[in-house]
Parts: sequence; structure tokens; C-alpha cells
Amino acid sequence: MRLFKTIALLPLLALLTAPPLCAQVSFGPSGEESEPLRRQEWRVPSPNTDIAAHALLFRPAGAGPFRLAVIAHASTQNVLRRAQMPQPEYRPLAAHLVARGFAVLVPERLGHGATGGRYVEDQGGCDEADHARSGRATAEQIWLALEFLRMQDFIRKEAAIVIGHSAGGWGALALAGADPKTISAITVFAPGRGGHANDEPNRICAPHTLLAAATEFGKAARIPVTWLVAANDSYFSPSFSKSLADAFRGAGGKVDLRILPAAGSEGHWMIESEAGVKAAGGALDRVLNPPKPVATKKP
Repeated sequence: MRLFKTIALLPLLALLTAPPLCAQVSFGPSGEESEPLRRQEWRVPSPNTDIAAHALLFRPAGAGPFRLAVIAHASTQNVLRRAQMPQPEYRPLAAHLVARGFAVLVPERLGHGATGGRYVEDQGGCDEADHARSGRATAEQIWLALEFLRMQDFIRKEAAIVIGHSAGGWGALALAGADPKTISAITVFAPGRGGHANDEPNRICAPHTLLAAATEFGKAARIPVTWLVAANDSYFSPSFSKSLADAFRGAGGKVDLRILPAAGSEGHWMIESEAGVKAAGGALDRVLNPPKPVATKKP
């Protein structure tokens, strides 16, 4: 019976993940601004030249130019859940950033929701998951969206920040080798891949390859990373997150790991709530407005 149900779902999944037929790909705003936060739908480039990735843009009042913040969303290996995923907004986080003068882009990656297309971040099973490859695939999509927004006249060309959540955070770590003039800082909330393996809390697919990939990303890293995890995260616990951060740092990456208080019933989703953003606000603001070096008098 389960086999027949799966077969019956295949046409639906094919429809949900296929690019639009006979549609000309164009990028830029695809709707009017609305409240709150000048919310506007955009289309941005993806690795598939036949598909424009859906995105939301939030920004302060005025013409800018504004610093850019790109928020990279979480993901799942479950194809049906990805296809049904609503457009990520992270509105409490976006509001926090807009209030501090940032334009905020939240792009939806291939294989998710309305963007559809082939899921290029697939880790390839659980026991020997290729977490490095999936992280690089995520990083490419973050970079394409960021570079397109940098071309807009209301965006500053330098000092963008990237904020990643879960799989999006993992992709942000893979992006840490980019030009630090373009991206000045990366903040990740419980980054990783393969958490809740088979929907079991505190079980991770191939943790050894996850650690190896963190080492690989750390070797290339040039951008400082702030790494945040809630005390009650059951996808990537504080202890395992510390192991990942140590691997990243040990290979040469600059990382500041901070364990935040427990948030709600599952800390992994803290950054999607107002309470979670408030709890992380101090750490976020240190990234957004780093202290200026104190001048010292010459003897």
C-alpha cells in the first residue's frame, strides 16, 4: 500500500520540482512593495539558468544605499516537505536588521517551495553523506543571490553580511572563503547537515564527514564567523556544535562560538521567532556594529 501511495505522489512531485514551461527567466522585483518593512517579492539568479529563484526583500525607508544582509534558510532531505515549504521570511530577524539600516534578502533555493527545480544540495544518503559537497552547493546559491543584489543602486557594494540557519548556516560556512571586502561577517545559527536523522532527535547523519567538511571550510576561511546555538538544540547540540566549531577553528577559521539560553520547546528554530531574535540580539549587534579600535598614543 505504501508503494502505491508513493507512486501516486510522483506526478505531483514532478510538477512541484519542474521549472515553469515556456516562461522567460527574468530577475529583479516581481511585485509591489508592501508593509511591513517594504516587503517585496524578487527573482534572483540560481545555478539553473532556466529558473529564477524566488526571494523576499525588506529594506529601510529612503533610497539607500544600504548594507546588504542575506539570510540563508534551513532545509530538509524530505522531498515532499521541501516542495511544500512556504517562502522563508524570517520576519523578526529581518525587522531587527532593517531597524539597523540593512536591506535584507531572503532567497529561496532550488528544490524548495515555489522556486522548484532539482535539489542540488542533496547529501547523498546518511551513512556516508557528502556534507562538503552539499555545503558548497548551498554557498553557490547564496553567492549568486548576493552578487545580483550588489548590482542594484540601492545596495552598497561592500560589507555585506550573511546569516545562515541550519543547512543555510552550513552553506554560509562554505562561503567563508569569499572576499572579506564583499562579505564582512558571517553569522550562523546551529549550522550543519543531517540533523534529526530519520526524524530522531540528537541523531546526525555521518557526523565524521560533517567534522571533516568543517575542517575543509575552515582551511579556506577568510571571513570571521559568529556561531550561535541554543542550549536546547536537538539537531546540533551545543557539545557537537563545539566540536564542529573547533574543527573549523583548528583548520584556520576565525570563529566565536556562543551558547544561547534554551528557546521554546526546540532551540533549533529560535531564529524564526521574536523571542529567539531578542535572545540573540546582543550577539547579532556585535556583528552588525563591531567596536572600533581604540587609538593609542605613541610614547
